[in-house]
Amino acid sequence: MSFTVAIDGPAAAGKGTISRAVAAHFGFAHLDTGLLYRAVAARMLDGFDPVVAAQGLDPAHLERGDLRSPAVSQAASKVAAIAEVRAALVDFQRAFGARAGGAVLDGRDIGTVICPEAEVKLFVTASDEVRAERRWRELAAGGVDTTPADVLAEIRERDRRDSARATAPLRPAEDAFVLDTSRMSIDEAVAAAISAIGERQR
Repeated sequence: MSFTVAIDGPAAAGKGTISRAVAAHFGFAHLDTGLLYRAVAARMLDGFDPVVAAQGLDPAHLERGDLRSPAVSQAASKVAAIAEVRAALVDFQRAFGARAGGAVLDGRDIGTVICPEAEVKLFVTASDEVRAERRWRELAAGGVDTTPADVLAEIRERDRRDSARATAPLRPAEDAFVLDTSRMSIDEAVAAAISAIGERQR
């Protein structure tokens, strides 16, 4: 029996951390759909046409070590705005969401486009400043030389692009549980998500 949890939200809001913890708690499979777009973006930066890269995406491409780099992050947002790229990746995501035993998918259009019939939809968000601080610390820990101001500008530009795109814009599903993690610890955010999902399982 399938049970789908759709978790959406902007960059650095905490949806990836929450999704992994939720999947582990309930014993569900987990898919970070952003990695699909990052893999396509990385191949585009290697010289591939983004639509061709999406159509020929292989699970091995998700194992690249540069998928979290700033260059790939920005390119991923751009390729995600290409309707043909999104169409090429939809079937893969929907099949994953319908798998037996339960699945958690996190991204930007899971609850609105990929799995609109998901049993649970969460929209994880946080203030621009909090998200920028989180991402800056993450990048600094990885040795990336940047400033909080630069990261904030990049996050705001990505939010603008993701929310304004014609195909599957970033927005909460009408029936999504909105989880603002700005003032939450990781444990508090995970607990709130688990509670929301548990309510729907009863």
